[in-house]
Amino acid sequence: MGFYDHMLGAFAHHGLLDLAVQVVGDLEVDEHHTVEDVALVLGSALAEALGDRAGISRFGEAAVPMDEALATAVLDVGGRPYAVIDVPFRGERIGALPTELVEHALEAFARTSGTTLHLRATGRNDHHVAEAAFKALGRALRVAIAPDPRRAGVASTKGSLG
Repeated sequence: MGFYDHMLGAFAHHGLLDLAVQVVGDLEVDEHHTVEDVALVLGSALAEALGDRAGISRFGEAAVPMDEALATAVLDVGGRPYAVIDVPFRGERIGALPTELVEHALEAFARTSGTTLHLRATGRNDHHVAEAAFKALGRALRVAIAPDPRRAGVASTKGSLG
């Protein structure tokens, strides 16, 4: 699934994340489980890496243009999963990736990572729309998980997250 791999690479590159994914899926059935499972595992790995989420900025946002496309990602990695994804596509596929699975993957990632994610993208070229979305997510995540040297605990007035 070359295009999905391309999106994961863009996400990791712009998020400054070390990411190596090796997956054996059931592509003889279809792409759904492979895309979903990768997103679920990535989200779980992020949640594990963040631990109690102390000392990080917690919130992040980024806007990424790509030619005629524009994507905006705003997120909170505070442990409360929710996703609002508004990424309309014109076609049914980008390479081997069904476009309906882009939203599904982003929702799965938000759910297992404990991230509230608002992601919107517009454009005429589906490849550009998806790529801008994954780049915006990576850049927003980079901001949210960055250490905040002024904060000893979690970024919450309640004193805890979750």
